[in-house]
Amino acid sequence: MTETFRFVYDGLLLDAVAGDSIAISAIRNSQAPAHGGPLCLAGDCGNCVATVDGVSWVRTCQVDAAPGLVVQRHPSGSAPSWSSGPVMTADVAIEYLHLDAVVVGAGRSGTEAAEALRAEGRAVTVFDSSDGCEVVALYAGPMVVVRTSEAMLHAHAHSVVLATGSTELLPVVPGNSLDGIYTAGAAAKLVAAGVDLGVCVSVGSDLQSFEGDGKRVTSVTTKSNGTSTRALAHSVIVDQGRSSRDVLARMHTLDGVSVVGSAAQEYQLPLAPVEGVVCACSKTTVEDLEGVWDRGFRETELMKRSSLCGTGTCQGAACAPHLQAFIAARTDDPAAAQRFTARAAAKQVTMAEAGAGFFSDPWKKTPLHAEHVALGAKMDRFGGWWRPWHYGDHVSEYWAVREAVSLGDVSTLGKLVVSGRDAIEFLERLYPTTIADIKPGRSRYVLILNERGHLFDDGMVLREEDRIGADGSATPRFTLSFTSGGATNAEAWMRDWAETWNLDVHIMDRTMSLAAINVTGPLGSTLLQRCGVAQADIPKFLQHRRLTVAGVPVHAMRLSFTGEASWELHHPWNRSVELWRALMAAGTDLGIKPHGLQALFGLRLEKGHIIVGMDTELDTTPRRISHEWAVKMNKPFFLGQEALARTEALVDRRKLIGLTIEGVAPTEGCPLFAADGTTIVGHVTTTFASPLFGHTVAMAMLKRDWDPLAGVPNSFVVDGRVALLAETPFYDKEGSRARA
Repeated sequence: MTETFRFVYDGLLLDAVAGDSIAISAIRNSQAPAHGGPLCLAGDCGNCVATVDGVSWVRTCQVDAAPGLVVQRHPSGSAPSWSSGPVMTADVAIEYLHLDAVVVGAGRSGTEAAEALRAEGRAVTVFDSSDGCEVVALYAGPMVVVRTSEAMLHAHAHSVVLATGSTELLPVVPGNSLDGIYTAGAAAKLVAAGVDLGVCVSVGSDLQSFEGDGKRVTSVTTKSNGTSTRALAHSVIVDQGRSSRDVLARMHTLDGVSVVGSAAQEYQLPLAPVEGVVCACSKTTVEDLEGVWDRGFRETELMKRSSLCGTGTCQGAACAPHLQAFIAARTDDPAAAQRFTARAAAKQVTMAEAGAGFFSDPWKKTPLHAEHVALGAKMDRFGGWWRPWHYGDHVSEYWAVREAVSLGDVSTLGKLVVSGRDAIEFLERLYPTTIADIKPGRSRYVLILNERGHLFDDGMVLREEDRIGADGSATPRFTLSFTSGGATNAEAWMRDWAETWNLDVHIMDRTMSLAAINVTGPLGSTLLQRCGVAQADIPKFLQHRRLTVAGVPVHAMRLSFTGEASWELHHPWNRSVELWRALMAAGTDLGIKPHGLQALFGLRLEKGHIIVGMDTELDTTPRRISHEWAVKMNKPFFLGQEALARTEALVDRRKLIGLTIEGVAPTEGCPLFAADGTTIVGHVTTTFASPLFGHTVAMAMLKRDWDPLAGVPNSFVVDGRVALLAETPFYDKEGSRARA
């Protein structure tokens, strides 16, 4: 007895027979698998795709119907909604195979190829979709990607033979988007399954058009010897010839990959289409092709992109021969009508299948990530990295920096080394401050401007000892630092300009090879001495030196973002945990604590230091943040100089200002009101309830409604409270603490 069951199809319960594909079950129940168009039922066209149990772009002719299955046809004329739920989070297993010879396809040519290889003593593995092993991609190597019900297989082979066979051509004539049109192979499968096709008409190369009721075909017109004949039909079987099933072959021309059998055969192109839908996936018509041809796109790769013909789920398996025929009829250039390249994957795979075996956290982790977690840190994301926000009590972390010693993980900073004959000229052009007068062992704070004079990052330039060549020539060498958020673009930015200016410089990004720990606080020098550094060797403010700390080689840089004496210890990534633990152990009786971003942001705010992207906007200039001191307009040239010169005489009402507010810190980003409390004149950039001052300190970007000649108003309203103008820095205005 034949097993029957039901599944859900577009909200309807359909009866299905065991062994039916979803597409055959739909046709058995008088439903179109998609929204019309010729069906091959061989997995080559896109006219049966639907969303099956939450997975879209499934070829329903290739998937068996099953009890309780939920199938939804894609919306007519638009893509399905983005999938969610288990299909996005499923854990798909992956297997890596290293094989001798792989044959794709178990038909006659594939079987013959496998036998010939075995006769040569080769170990052969055959993948065929009928066995549940569907090859979906071919990559260099060669490597084939195989989808199975249990796992994704990444099969690396010495050689690959593609025996993928051929496919039936679909008709391109008026009315070819109607339901009820089948290739001969599709009709044979339906008849074998016992599906009643009703009044059925077979046509060949004499096909002229289909007619219908707007949904399903009702008749077909053929033309022979100049005479047109129309026949009524419930279904039409079309035999238009065949073409090679070459989507995998079109992915690469690789050593070690060969194509055999009908997949390698050269088939005659069909007649050039004159009307109808050419690409059912993208709904590209002959009229669309004529439009792009008239605009000058006259070869397959260009026509594909400009008309979208072949960019759909079947990658041209159904439409490419007709596109080729269209071009061939209009040009004598054979190259113009060649097949276009296919892109992996040949069949749609889920995100889980595509990502099998791979996990990529877009937020990077420093080598100290586990140390922070072990210390109870609340981790948060900032500047592209996971970073400790606090370790349970940001106030105690704050006081450790101000009164004792603290460690901060600054491995996230961008780190580049620039050297070469033209290194000084290169950096002079990049930075708005002077570079040539930086002495070896010294450093300088720099702004980074774009061509419009807008600030997009800041950092430090540290000059190292020149490298002396065998001929006695000196080659300058610099270490550059960038913000955590700016590090990603720093290398590309610098390489672009080095190439543009044709300068002899060498650029090496060391962001991911060097970690960095900031030792900061009035007892920082004591901690370094306990870890083996002689007092005389500890760098003074804005100096840097190569040292050994607790047995770890470091590049020690005397900087200060916290407002206290600070040393950034840049060191090999793989020794960061060792150095961190040694420093923490040596500072136990000094009251050492690590500090997170919450304390750091408050410390730097009290010191008036900016954070690019928080206290600045996309069009912020040095003048707006009172950083004119970092710009030397008398230099011969630097990026953004012309733009700054043009705008220097213009009135600018945007200005970063300091504020003090009684009570708790307001939300960062909240509106800044004029003293009347009703007019918005800017926004608050950063705030911090200072344990030292007993009130909130803040910075805000003032934007409008004030007179530069009269000066910035003395008071504003923030969060319903009075905010008083305050000079920055709020803390240690003379800078004696950082230089101590």
